[in-house]
Amino acid sequence: MATMKQVAEKARVSTTTVSHVINNTRVVSEDARERVLSVIQELRYIPSAVARSLKNDRTHTLGMMIPNNSNPYFAEVIQGIEDASFKLGYNIILCNSYDDPKKQAAYIRVLMEKRIDGLILVSSGTDEDLTELLANEGIPKVLVDREVAGVVADLIEADHVQGGYDATCYLLGLGHKKIACVAGPETLLPSGGRVTGYLRALQEAEISFNPAYLIHSDFTSQGGFNAFQELLSKEDRPTAIFASNDLMAIGGICAANQVNVKIPQQLSVIGYDDIALASFSTPPLTTISQPKHAIGQLTAQILVDRIAHPEAPMRREMLRSQLIVRQSTSPPELT
Repeated sequence: MATMKQVAEKARVSTTTVSHVINNTRVVSEDARERVLSVIQELRYIPSAVARSLKNDRTHTLGMMIPNNSNPYFAEVIQGIEDASFKLGYNIILCNSYDDPKKQAAYIRVLMEKRIDGLILVSSGTDEDLTELLANEGIPKVLVDREVAGVVADLIEADHVQGGYDATCYLLGLGHKKIACVAGPETLLPSGGRVTGYLRALQEAEISFNPAYLIHSDFTSQGGFNAFQELLSKEDRPTAIFASNDLMAIGGICAANQVNVKIPQQLSVIGYDDIALASFSTPPLTTISQPKHAIGQLTAQILVDRIAHPEAPMRREMLRSQLIVRQSTSPPELT
């Protein structure tokens, strides 16, 4: 690769002049500027981002830590983050913990070593090492969906309680009384919020909660498949199931098909997230749509604002989800 020194020699200027042309930090004569730009193009010179970051104390790079990139929900949030970051002049380094808190902490240390300007974190769960690492680190950070105990940071989240409540109220409005819930891991705040909304809706409708109708799974399609199998094997099986994410709902529909339970005639299914695949399932999935792209865009904007104004008051933004009705739900079959 060509160096700045080689550019300067061929353009017959100093390396300082080359730097000023590249960074537009000082007035350079038009003749010198044209020679420098011509040589840069001829030699295909690429300025060193590392050298510039050492000088400016900025890398214009953001780190992002997510639990599982196989979940389409995170892919759509990431797209929003990347779109906004690019417009704001920042690059993204993406790390995936695969729901392993130890790997998560290790990757965050790697990101810090890369001199990122800010961190976006979707936590994989509670971990003392992570709490200590983030609590003692002065790097600007934004938490998405999940708070981390002891860490003061901006937080962007959707209203999971309201989403769980809306999903359950919709099923109640169709006439269902035997409504089960396939929840995510008990340790994750989004899962807990959706269950809280589910229970609140049942209570308001004066329907007794059946503990056998609540199963915690892992937000995967296989987890949903297994949970639906368990629910559909019960003698007093539910007429509707609220799955806490679309992947579990889609896996559950597959389980229902295997035992010849017709959806929605014999079982109504509602998911959560509204991933792109939801509208292409068979039947198309009724779901609670999270504003994924908007969450991503707002996350990037708030982090860049935090980098520019580290002493500004912390922000906590909660976005509202929306019910999307498709063909996987209907009134219960008359018996």
